[in-house]
Amino acid sequence: MAENAVLDTGVNPKKLDVLRQRARKEIEEGLLNAAQYAIAKDGEVIWQESLGTARDDSLIPVFSSTKAVMSAAAWLVIQDGLLDVNETVADIIPEFATNGKESIKVVQLFLHTSGFPMAPFRPVEWDDRDSRLARFSNWRLNWEPGSKFEYHPTSSMWVIAEIVERKTDTDFRDFIRTRIVEPLGLQDFYVGLPSHENDRVLTLEHVGDALTSEDYARLGVPEPPVTEVTEDAILSFNQPEIRAVGVPGGGGIMTAAAMTLFYQGLLHGSARDGETVWTRETLDFALKVISGDYVDPLMGHRVNRALGVVVAGNEQRNFRGFGHSNSPTAFGHGGAGGQIAWADPETGLSFCYLTNGHDRNPMRMGSRGVSLSSKAASLLER
Repeated sequence: MAENAVLDTGVNPKKLDVLRQRARKEIEEGLLNAAQYAIAKDGEVIWQESLGTARDDSLIPVFSSTKAVMSAAAWLVIQDGLLDVNETVADIIPEFATNGKESIKVVQLFLHTSGFPMAPFRPVEWDDRDSRLARFSNWRLNWEPGSKFEYHPTSSMWVIAEIVERKTDTDFRDFIRTRIVEPLGLQDFYVGLPSHENDRVLTLEHVGDALTSEDYARLGVPEPPVTEVTEDAILSFNQPEIRAVGVPGGGGIMTAAAMTLFYQGLLHGSARDGETVWTRETLDFALKVISGDYVDPLMGHRVNRALGVVVAGNEQRNFRGFGHSNSPTAFGHGGAGGQIAWADPETGLSFCYLTNGHDRNPMRMGSRGVSLSSKAASLLER
């Protein structure tokens, strides 16, 4: 959309210019080679920009921002009357009923309170049914289910994908395509990348220097724990065979514009032509904060999670990946390397920022995300 046209949507031109300058900062400084960002409102992309080597049709892995997509697919299974979040996982997947996992509820998968955050799963094993069921069976608990929150980078979403398949007799990637992507008319939005689209995917790279233990101590912040999200794991998404799997907790590949339109679908429950995807009742249920007093083990703040997505809330929203000017009802899910995706019901805006450059400095990366989100969330202010 041209700059003159975007102003007709109510965007403050001065605030748009501030956002544009901030988005270009790391590109101009040479830290990042490519980035995309987009804003949507009323079911349409009202502004998008591709920076550095990125083009408007460049595809970028969104990593854990995929969790919102996988969760929204499961909401449709609930809407269809096929799934109750209080069901026991083992009643749906009998192979899962081992090693103390027998009592885990479906809702705990969405809330990252299931107790197996470190459970291993190689993406290429998904399409070998015997291998994936063996993984579910062999997984062991790290702690008692329901006793605390600890982010499950991929494990719980593998189980949710399996539940979707068992309840619908449909491959989870096909379910996402036929029940979300096609009804919303999304272009350049993939969970499971077709081989012929690989040439459009920007190559992932790591940028900047990692902080040392001394750096964290000097800054007065706790050092992040080691998880499965290693540099090698990130770079594995440069491999076509990994992209094709569509890892349900982190394998979505798309444009920033496409992600903003997905979130417009979650705001309105329907496509622009009025076709209902999620009912208002479903969205109200799925977007209600249900995490209670669970806190992030690193920072100690309440996690404020709904059914697979994060809600900004009044306090400490910046620690949850939102901007200071986001409303308390804003919801979304970020991704590794600084990927941002959210919608704000109070303004009707949705925003996405993607880059192929994964900053080794999480403090700088987090500061960038809060700054971009703050500026995007205030675009309609006069």
